[in-house]
Amino acid sequence: MRTDALPAYLERLAARVPAPGGGAAAGLHAAQAAALVAMVARYSDAPRFAEHADAIAAVTAVADDLREQALGLAEEDAAVFTAVTEAYGLPKGTDAEKAARSAAIADALVGAARVPAAVVRVADRVLGLAEELLPIGNRNVLSDVAAAAEAARAAATTARVNVEINLGGIKDPAVRAELAAAVDPVDDLAVRAEKVTAAVREEIAR
Repeated sequence: MRTDALPAYLERLAARVPAPGGGAAAGLHAAQAAALVAMVARYSDAPRFAEHADAIAAVTAVADDLREQALGLAEEDAAVFTAVTEAYGLPKGTDAEKAARSAAIADALVGAARVPAAVVRVADRVLGLAEELLPIGNRNVLSDVAAAAEAARAAATTARVNVEINLGGIKDPAVRAELAAAVDPVDDLAVRAEKVTAAVREEIAR
């Protein structure tokens, strides 16, 4: 995915193939959100923002790291979803084969759910950076703070459904509870993103 040109990636996304799909798209939403935050921070690295220099430098570094994490998760999502399709394709002619297939499917579904759960965590951190930049960043690129918040929201809400779709096949109650807890903050995250966007729109309407 890192080496794909955008048109090639979109063509694969549009194709009738198991991956990439929505989970990879969620990771890329998060990566774009982090990139937008980093861009705003870099436009805020100037003498007139000197009183916030340390905070802006920290935001830049963390956003760059989160962008890389999100890209890695997008790639990992494609890999784990491929593992799910391969597990469903295992033979089931004998009782032993059925048992092995069921176990492989269960393991693959857990892996497929944990990746988008991690995307939710990345999106939450990126949104936190956007919230931090909102009052101190360069007003000339304020709309990009809102764009980052909206991309983080898209990442989280998209990742959530990609967790939920795998829950039905996961029987371990502890794992189900873990994954449910991972997506529980998404509604609050969406509200926070809306507040950032509303604040930006109010500011640029003045």
